[in-house]
Amino acid sequence: MTVLVIGGTGKTGRRVAERLAERGIDHRVGSRSTTPAFDWDDESTWDAALDGVTAAYVTYYPDLAFPGVPALISALCEHAKKAGVRKLVLLSGRGEEGAVECEQVVQGSGLAWSIVRCNWFMQNFDESFFLDPVRSGHINIPAGDAVEPFVDADDIADVATEALLDERHDGQLYELSGPRLLSFTEVARELSNATGRDIEYTPVTHEEYVAELEKEGLPADFADLFALILDGRNASVTDGVQRALGRAPRDFREYAREAAATGVWDAQPQPVG
Repeated sequence: MTVLVIGGTGKTGRRVAERLAERGIDHRVGSRSTTPAFDWDDESTWDAALDGVTAAYVTYYPDLAFPGVPALISALCEHAKKAGVRKLVLLSGRGEEGAVECEQVVQGSGLAWSIVRCNWFMQNFDESFFLDPVRSGHINIPAGDAVEPFVDADDIADVATEALLDERHDGQLYELSGPRLLSFTEVARELSNATGRDIEYTPVTHEEYVAELEKEGLPADFADLFALILDGRNASVTDGVQRALGRAPRDFREYAREAAATGVWDAQPQPVG
């Protein structure tokens, strides 16, 4: 068996690759920098990456809900079938209409499939766009007082790995979440307790956040994802981790305590002058 991990250097892909390695499963990381390379923007790279592959973990950055992505997923399915791939495990977004369209493409591809549908990752706070705000002590985002059941990337990777390796997960859609709902005010409190520092959350407008994203060189479309929090569509916990793994999902408090112990959130020195 050979598994292709598309996005194998990302938050969940890296963890899936690590789990496959631990089990002695032959696997291939698919990214622009690997050999063979896999580049979503260059379809000519796909066949070499898929050659000899039995199953593939499919992730798309920045998000499946972005315009044009369903067509890419459809093309990938065709390449996978021609290469003899048996199964796809798709990382999808909870409450995102565009992501559901991608799910439907995979489900109708003629390949075996599993869908791992998730909301906001806990690791966004230490591995992604919330890292610098936490270090600065100020999380300024357009989330109001909405709540979210943040999910641990390690739980996602555990589910995805099982889905890749065990046929019992074929045809299953697992909607994952953490064990409780948290507002960003509560998140800031958990992070403050874990780090021993004062970390504050301040709601800002959509326009203010777009300006900040552009300043940081990040896609402005990220701001639109906060609409999924504000309208409450994901304001509930799910049983996907329990159904897939037979255990409870990890709580944000445990995640924050372990991440803080690495020093990743220590305040960074400010440049002089």
